[in-house]
Amino acid sequence: MTLTPLQLLDERPGLPQRDLPDELSRLYGGGLGFAGPSVFANFVETIDGVVAMPDIERSNAIVSDESEADRFVMALLRAFADVVVVGSGTMLASPTGTWRADRVYPPAAEALAELRRRLGKSEHPAVAIVTAGGSFDPTHPVLESGAVVLTTERAAADLRAGVPTATEVVAVNDGDWVDPAGAIAALRERGHELILSEGGPTLFTSFVAAGLVDELFLTVSPLVAGRSGVRRLSLADGAELLPHVRVAADLVSIRRHESHLFLRYAFTSLRA
Repeated sequence: MTLTPLQLLDERPGLPQRDLPDELSRLYGGGLGFAGPSVFANFVETIDGVVAMPDIERSNAIVSDESEADRFVMALLRAFADVVVVGSGTMLASPTGTWRADRVYPPAAEALAELRRRLGKSEHPAVAIVTAGGSFDPTHPVLESGAVVLTTERAAADLRAGVPTATEVVAVNDGDWVDPAGAIAALRERGHELILSEGGPTLFTSFVAAGLVDELFLTVSPLVAGRSGVRRLSLADGAELLPHVRVAADLVSIRRHESHLFLRYAFTSLRA
């Protein structure tokens, strides 16, 4: 199946745009770029707001309705990223995950590689895993090629003893949970300007609640997941915001592919 281009429905004038290879520009329906260092997230959700079904294999693919366009956008965002950051739950749910652009959308592998060369980036984005040590797979293959594990001082020693030597374990802070601002600061110290968060929703919510997320790319699939006593996660999970904390975003771009919507939001406020 050949992917047809995304249809641009609306976009704020003046958004940053980099020089994309022709194939990527054609498929995305225009340009894409970021203004300076950014933390941006990418999710797909059903009409009724479900982003993950933790007890079901290939949950992400099911939620996206196996959308080829969603895989392309995921690949494009990874191609821009210096590092892809995920929580340990996402790591466990993706036992063969590489978080590479070419693996998620192979038909555009050459164009994605060309984009990274134009941006002056390494062949593939780095991978960072945020964990307090409770759920973590030290045998995950992504660790063999080198990753960064962001954790607490309490968990760091045990994690260092179990991971391959190519992986760096960073003690971000003391306590029971990894401090979101400290995690982002640790990635910045390692030269990562464009930080892509791919989940899960608990990690994303911790970043949002701390005012760290600049943009959200959200695919809305045409499915309804439903809930009936089973664990199904929404986009924001693990923290209560409203009514005491208002987090708002501006809708800056809308694209469509068949019955999927591709939305881009710029976060604008966080206040108590």
